[in-house]
Amino acid sequence: MSLPRTPRHRLVGGASALALLTALGIAVVSPSGPPSAPDGDRPPVSGIGPLPWPQDGQSAVELEGSGSLGERGGRQPVPIASLAKVMTAYVVLDGHPLRPDEEGPLIEVDRQAAHEAGVGGESTVPVRAGERHSQRRLLELLLIPSGNNVARLLARWDSGSQEAFVVKMRRAAERLGMRDTVYTGASGIEPTTTSTAADQVRLARAAMKDPVFRAIVSTREITVPGLGTISNTNPLLGTPGVLGVKTGSSTPAGGNLLWACEVRVGGTPRLLVGAVLHQRANTTPVEGLRAAVDASRGLLTAVRDGLASAGTEGRGR
Repeated sequence: MSLPRTPRHRLVGGASALALLTALGIAVVSPSGPPSAPDGDRPPVSGIGPLPWPQDGQSAVELEGSGSLGERGGRQPVPIASLAKVMTAYVVLDGHPLRPDEEGPLIEVDRQAAHEAGVGGESTVPVRAGERHSQRRLLELLLIPSGNNVARLLARWDSGSQEAFVVKMRRAAERLGMRDTVYTGASGIEPTTTSTAADQVRLARAAMKDPVFRAIVSTREITVPGLGTISNTNPLLGTPGVLGVKTGSSTPAGGNLLWACEVRVGGTPRLLVGAVLHQRANTTPVEGLRAAVDASRGLLTAVRDGLASAGTEGRGR
């Protein structure tokens, strides 16, 4: 689905100060930095003017090597829908790592995954019982078209049951310091799977270190025999420098987008990661996702324009 671009935003002053702080290695605000402001928002990096934060929901942005660029909307956990699949992929790859050129073991589609295809209005992938797909292919079907039935299939393959896999998801969240996150399923369809923008940024930083995960979420489309061409649900792909990560939308969750973009600071490539959650909740998934994409595009554009204005080659790759 093609979504309209929002107007470009610029940082209001202080962009050159950010570049100097980063280049000189001067300490900036980190995710565990100063206490939150009275309204629950976290102040931005010293020297940066306000970013164009969305008014709805919550959001957070972090720049590799510099720390938090700020948060908006507090840290009350909210439903995250299919952003849960980032943790699903992270846990699968942690237990069954793949080399960049490796497809991994073949996994047989069970009857449950086949039955769930197209049932209940969920986001699913049409697979048939008895088919065998490589681990990498199933990770692609998990993350690119966002197959809920594939998420649960991978959970059963990894742990024997979705319930046992959820225990692994929760343990991984605890290890990563995601204190405000609770997983109750592998797909995110359950509104009881909740998190915060800050926690999702933390997860994205960890997941993007895996080259297989990084390659999959940056792929705009794949061609699967028997299924044809499948497009990525992330409309930000194709924007210069954007490397993924994942969309998620439902009526209770609203629109959610976890994104990563490569920028350059002083000639060095760095990862800019952001999360925008709970946009237009209780409207429609389409409306919520549109708002999340627009807000995310505004935030990443503002940071990149600010870096470019400061002469730090902030235009990405």
